Amino acid sequence: MGIFKRLRTLTVASVNEVMDSLEDPIVMLNQYMRDMETEIGQVEVAVARQVALEKRFRQQWEEANAIVEKRDRQVTLALSTNDDELARRALVDKKLHESRAQEYETLFKSAAEAAQQMREKLAELKDEFYKMRAKKFTLMSRAQVARTHKQVNEAITGMCNDNASKGFIRMEEKVMRMEAEAEMSGQWRTAKLGFDAIDDRFKNTEIDDIAAELALRKEKLHHQKAEIESATVQGKES
Repeated sequence: MGIFKRLRTLTVASVNEVMDSLEDPIVMLNQYMRDMETEIGQVEVAVARQVALEKRFRQQWEEANAIVEKRDRQVTLALSTNDDELARRALVDKKLHESRAQEYETLFKSAAEAAQQMREKLAELKDEFYKMRAKKFTLMSRAQVARTHKQVNEAITGMCNDNASKGFIRMEEKVMRMEAEAEMSGQWRTAKLGFDAIDDRFKNTEIDDIAAELALRKEKLHHQKAEIESATVQGKES
């Protein structure tokens, strides 16, 4: 039994939490105002009916009193003419309407009291409605400010945590790598140009060495030829 009670409590709490999250203050405030307007309208209709009832009982009371006065005059007139039977009937009818007048008076006073209470209730409702309407605008303004503040905070939090921010960080790192690669590429090109200059110098040196060697070998061949010719000349002379 305790488990079912706990489950029911958890279910009710969950439903209340969901309902609370779905309740938009601005929407709910407008709905409350509409509910109050409906209630005021219903009370106004009830007050109008009660006032109409009060007027009807008052009219019936006044009409009964008028008949009582009329019958009283008729009794006096009949007695003055020695018409006892007419005077008796007029007196009986007078007593009947006196009784009705008392009933209508009681009903009128009761209806008037009820109508007054309902008027006071209606006035209280309207006064409360005007207070709530003024408070509604204040609460709606506060709710709008709070909602805007929340949206700004969420936007700031999103800028700090979302993929766009992380993407900017990655792109910044990539640009830095590209800059580093470009700088390294420039250094390598400069170094390569330096090596090319060295190669050119070595090429020039090799050309100079070949020319020198050729000159040396030519000179050597020239000396050898001269020696051969000298030896030939000496052999012939001897």
